[in-house]
Amino acid sequence: MLLLSRLAENLFWIGRYVERAENTARLLNVNYSASLEMAGRARESWRPLLELTGGEAQLRAKYGRVDARSISAWLAFDRDNPSSIASSVLHARENARGLRDRIPSEMWEALNRTYLNVCFQDEAVLARDGLFEYCVEARDAAQFFFGIAFATLPRDEGWSFMRAGQMLERGDNMLRVLQSRHRSVDTQALADPKQRALQDLRWVSVLKGASAYEAYRKRVHVGIDPIRIGEFLLLDEFFPRSVRYSAENLHDALAQIDRWHPGAHPEVLRLARWLVARLQYARVADILDEDNPALEELLGDFNRVGAAIDAAFFQQE
Repeated sequence: MLLLSRLAENLFWIGRYVERAENTARLLNVNYSASLEMAGRARESWRPLLELTGGEAQLRAKYGRVDARSISAWLAFDRDNPSSIASSVLHARENARGLRDRIPSEMWEALNRTYLNVCFQDEAVLARDGLFEYCVEARDAAQFFFGIAFATLPRDEGWSFMRAGQMLERGDNMLRVLQSRHRSVDTQALADPKQRALQDLRWVSVLKGASAYEAYRKRVHVGIDPIRIGEFLLLDEFFPRSVRYSAENLHDALAQIDRWHPGAHPEVLRLARWLVARLQYARVADILDEDNPALEELLGDFNRVGAAIDAAFFQQE
């Protein structure tokens, strides 16, 4: 049982770490591109990214400054930051190394190749203006890894645990992005056309960070409307990076695990079902209401599902 728990935990965290590397690469890449379009306001575009990912105190202690260069290095290459692209890839590889006889060789090769290409870079990338290429490589490597897993990994418990980790991380990340974006909105400043244009640009960055811009424009035939964007990224049942889609796929993965151990861990499924039900019947106006902490509550629901998974499957004696 200990061996099975260890394998399940490794696959769960591989899913989380690879998804985290992709999410950080997306955010960093889109933020970098947006900063080039913001003329003299570039510094304003970096502060929300640091608030989203955390670690300002550690960054300031290490670099002695908080600016575009130090934030980029902190999120991309710095192994002292547990959420950086390099750290996430490193941790995913460490988890996969113990499973080399349990996962398809192509999955290990893809992770190892990404480790060699991504984890030994440093601020020289910034000096040669190569941050865009670095982030694209990390993003594409994560998508390539999950594509290999989808095509080669048997649909057994291992697949379900990896899928659960991936979906938990994806939903958590999207909620944090929306939470950060709504927290930084200055409703009074929107009366100024320049401020309104700046806010619209930031919302476009949110969409592009989720590869949702084209899908949003096809689904929602209006301009950049923060409420409609929030509704799309929170509640759309068909877009694969929405919070609802992540929650439903997280529940499906946990339900599949339950079929292997019928009724063994009812609390895990109960929490996952509750999360799905909240998103299925929610109204976006209620979630995004400034007086209603619904975004924080949804984030707490995802965290509770993660804690329940850990307690049920990975903390066994």
